[in-house]
Parts: sequence; C-alpha cells; structure tokens
Amino acid sequence: MKNSSCSSRTALRWMLWLYIGCILPVGLYAQTDTVRILPNDTLSDPLPKKRFWRASGELMLAQVLPWSYNYFVRKADFAKISWESIGHNLKLSSWEWDDNQFSTNQFAHPYHGSMYFSAFRSNGYNFWQSAPAAFAGSLMWEIVGETHPPAPNDFINTSFGGTTLGEMTYRLSNMIVDETQRGFKRQMNEVFAFIVNPMNGFNRILDGKWGKVTRRGTTKQYIPKYFAAGIDMGVRRYSERIEDVLEKGKNEFFTRLQLQYGDPYSEFKKPFDNFQLVMELGSDDSSAINVVHVVGTLAGWKGKQTEKALHVTSVSLNYDYYNNAAFFYGAQSAHFNLLSDYKLGHKTRLQTNFGLGAIILSAVPDEYLYYGEGRDYDYGSGISLMANAKLELGSRFSWNLTYRGALSKTINGNPSSFFLSAVTSELKYLVFRQTTLGMEWGHLNLNGDYSNYPDVYESYPYGRLSVGYVFGR
Repeated sequence: MKNSSCSSRTALRWMLWLYIGCILPVGLYAQTDTVRILPNDTLSDPLPKKRFWRASGELMLAQVLPWSYNYFVRKADFAKISWESIGHNLKLSSWEWDDNQFSTNQFAHPYHGSMYFSAFRSNGYNFWQSAPAAFAGSLMWEIVGETHPPAPNDFINTSFGGTTLGEMTYRLSNMIVDETQRGFKRQMNEVFAFIVNPMNGFNRILDGKWGKVTRRGTTKQYIPKYFAAGIDMGVRRYSERIEDVLEKGKNEFFTRLQLQYGDPYSEFKKPFDNFQLVMELGSDDSSAINVVHVVGTLAGWKGKQTEKALHVTSVSLNYDYYNNAAFFYGAQSAHFNLLSDYKLGHKTRLQTNFGLGAIILSAVPDEYLYYGEGRDYDYGSGISLMANAKLELGSRFSWNLTYRGALSKTINGNPSSFFLSAVTSELKYLVFRQTTLGMEWGHLNLNGDYSNYPDVYESYPYGRLSVGYVFGR
C-alpha cells in the first residue's frame, strides 16, 4: 500500500512539473486577442474569452483519468511509475518504438490527442493556438503517464492525429447544436454533440450553455455555407486474392458516413473551414471501426476562374485509418492539392482533385513481423499521391473514380520499402428525392521490398452494394 501511494504521489508531482514546463509555454504563446469578433457579425456576438487555467486543468484531467484507470482499476504494471522510470524517460536516449497493436497506436492515441487539443480549442483558443497543446500533452504522457520508454510513433500519432481529429470533431460538435432550439430535440442534439467531442460538451455544461436557448447562438460561426453528407448501408465482399474474390470472398454488413463540411472551392479562410470525413463501421471481426479518413484544409488559394471552370490550390492535413479483415493501414500526412470544377453542360459537372505530399508516419502490414502486444506492421515515411474525379450526369447519376498511392521507406521494423496503390470506382443513382442506390468496386495492391526476406505482392479486391440517404444544407 505504501508503494502504491508513493507511485501515485510521484505521478502527480511530475505531472505538475511537466505542466509548468510544457503547458505554461503553450498559454504564453497563445495569450493574445482575448476577445475576437465573429466574421460578418456584430459586436454583440464575441467569441468566448480564452480560459488558460481551465484549459490546462482539463488537459491535466485528460492525463490523470486514464492513468488512474490503468493504475487503480487495471492494476497495470506500466502505470506504476517511479522516480527511476520518470528519470529514465526524461533522457533523449530512452526513446524507442513501441510494440502496441495497430488499433492502439493508430486510433486510440490520436483520439487521446484530440482531448488535449480540444481542452484548449473549446476554451477560446484558435486552431494554431490549440495545436501545441496536443504536442505538449503527448510529451507529458510519454514521460510521466507510464513506465514504458517514450515512443516516437506515439508522440507523432497523438500530436498530428490528435490535432486533425480534434478540430474536425470540435467543428462538428458545434454545428450539431442549434441554440435557438428547445425541448427534447435540443437535449438529444446536446448529447450527440457531447459524444462527438466530449471536451467541448463538458465546457458547454460548465459555461451554462447546455440547453440554454439564445436568439443568436454562439455556435453559429461553425455552420458552413455548404454542408453535404450521406449514409450508406449494405453488404461488402472482401478477398485476399483477386482470383478467388467470387468463390472465397467474405461477406460483411457495413455502414458508412461520408461528409463534406464547407465548400472546398470557397471556404478556406481558416484551418478546417472545409474538411472531408469518411467513417465506416462493419460486422468485421477484426474491428468495429473499419475506416476513418479525414482531410482538413489548412489554407487555400483561388486560381484561374472562368464561366465554365474554377481552380483552387490548397494545403491539407490528413489522417488515415483502415482496418478490416483483409488489410490495415494508418498514416499521418500533409498534401498540396489542386482542385478543379468544370461545368461541361447544363446538368453535367466534372470535379477533379490531385494531391501530392509527405507521409509524416505510416504503419504498413509486415507478414514477417510479430512481437510484443501484437505488432505486425512496420513504421515508415515517404510520399503519397491522390487523384479523384467525380462526374455528375443530370441530377440523379454520379460516378466517382479515386486513386491513392503511397511510397514509404521503413524507419522501424524489418528493413524494407512499400508501395501501396488503391483504385476505387463508385456508381450512385438517386432513386427518390434523398434515397440512393450504390455500387462500388476496387482493389488495393501492396508491394513489399524486403532486404532479408522474399518480396511480397498482395492484391485485396472488394465490392459493395448499398442503399443510401443523402442530406445537407
């Protein structure tokens, strides 16, 4: 019992010192423009004041709660920190890549990072002022939150992924709540918004905004000019070999949300004024969450514009998480994009998007690697490419063709390099006013070039049939 109490006091002391060293600089950097005015609005609608002490306290809460659960409930050995473990983790030479399973490193850590980011974002700070909180919170956890040596992959995934997921969920959470509403519908919207971004919902409770009816809601600024979304439900079929996709493929049910927040051709004044989200759930026995794909525009610039064509360039921050029975892949990346919108006829439109950028860190499956908690993938960095074309014929028919490629060099794992390429093609037909029928097919190729093992070439084909519902405003 004595050792238990000493460990808990040690953790709290070191979290306090690292709070002073890591979080206070974030506050000093961001403590400007305490009150800002909503664009195109009146002086009666100021944004909330920056609340540094509450924001930093909530970031600490996001540290203490999971540590307390690991220590007091799970009785996990890695939560039993000591002066020795903290002193060891403070050394730069102590950093090493960890052995956690894919979903922990590529999804759980970025989600945890979004809590650090949102602690400041939901307390009056803008995107750029909140991003350092994700990095500072990640560093604190790596040094004090556990006895494991600090891991570069955890720091990168938590920081970059946390920033991307944090801003995306913060904006969606605020858009969901209509502060002019009342009654049961308003309460359900508040609950849903809380689930999307718990830190923002928590602060709405503290500020007395939960359920409060106002004539002009302060969340109005997060309602974009353009918003479109669609939910598809149906069956998908995967296979690990293209020659047996029909005979030996696996059928699964799935639900997919596709969402476009903001107009990528006009809304890019601030980071994530427009972003794209694809989220897929399924009956897969490997993971309930099969896809989370986020592309958030950091900045954009209008190019040449004519009556029949509009061009825009942009820089985006991207988060990728794919995990199903056939294949898995995760990455943090940044892209430079060229978007074009062509009016080919009265009811015919073609939109294209080309993106090229850097893979900050990717996790690629390695069939020759398996150790620790269940790590069966290599970490690498490199370059990525994306090309997309969407053709709309009339008001009912659309065809979407997408190519994604990634070339990465392994920096931790078996000496190797990988080239991934994915091609998807989707046809959709609007049957009724908001109901669609969809058919999609595609395949992903993985080429692995190993120094010490035979090279690998894998092809993962799939097909989908779905019924969907589209909505927007």
